Amino acid sequence: MKITSDQSKRYQAVVNETMPKSNVLAQVLKAFLVGGIICCIGEGINKIGVLLLDMDEKTISGFVSVVMIFLGALLTGIGVYDKIGNFAGAGSIVPITGFANSIVAPAMEHKVEGFVLGVGAQLFSLAGPVLVYGTIASIVVGVIAFFVR
Repeated sequence: MKITSDQSKRYQAVVNETMPKSNVLAQVLKAFLVGGIICCIGEGINKIGVLLLDMDEKTISGFVSVVMIFLGALLTGIGVYDKIGNFAGAGSIVPITGFANSIVAPAMEHKVEGFVLGVGAQLFSLAGPVLVYGTIASIVVGVIAFFVR
């Protein structure tokens, strides 16, 4: 059955009527606000490490990363990070806490299938491609930088 242009126009009209309208400005502001708050928390952890724990600049970045990943995983585990993500959209996936969420969420979802075929097999289903292509891109940039110098 061939779809006529009249049918296509009617279909498009129905889609436009039923499709929920989104407020892009509000979504961008929410993402900016929540992403900024997450980054401010990371900066606060940085200052705590430097001022209270007497960490140097070489070790503090690893410390902040570990704490932020732990917090992201913890908030995912107790169901809070999903609510943050629903509110903030991309503002919650860009920081490193989004990486923790992308690891923990599939693991929790597939835990009923067992540790090997469930958790182990699905652990990197979301983050795996990002890690692979990030590693490949860094190798390509490193090789180019090596030969350009």
